[in-house]
Amino acid sequence: MNDETVIQEPTAQQETKTFTQADVDRIVADRLSRERAKYEGFEDLKAKAAKYDEAQEAAKTDLQRAQDQANSFKAQLEALQNEVNTRNARDKVAAETGIPASLLTGATEEECQAQAAALTKWRGDQPKYPALNDKGEVVRQTGGATRDQFADWFSQNLSK
Repeated sequence: MNDETVIQEPTAQQETKTFTQADVDRIVADRLSRERAKYEGFEDLKAKAAKYDEAQEAAKTDLQRAQDQANSFKAQLEALQNEVNTRNARDKVAAETGIPASLLTGATEEECQAQAAALTKWRGDQPKYPALNDKGEVVRQTGGATRDQFADWFSQNLSK
């Protein structure tokens, strides 16, 4: 027997073959069963892969687990340090320029300074009047950290 299939083009003498609904259903069912047979063991393979991953995790040494945890903590620490550096840069530029730190969105001091300069230019020159107390004396304005405010108060009141 020869497994080769000979395809003949229909001639004018041959009739076109028509299929009944039962023939179409049978053909589709055969095709679906062949396709499903291809992926028959897929769920078993997924389960085996999950077990393998669990075995790999269990096989890790304590040192490897500690290194993984240390790397995770290191990433968290770097993120927190970046946040603190950004906040410090914004606070510093805000204290220098008088622009509220909440308006500054830059991550570095240079970016914040550029933003502050743009905001100052946009705002325009506004006269800055000195703060006066009830007696008409100029009051020195303090700002910044509590430590700086205490140092200013101490130098004004106790160093005389």
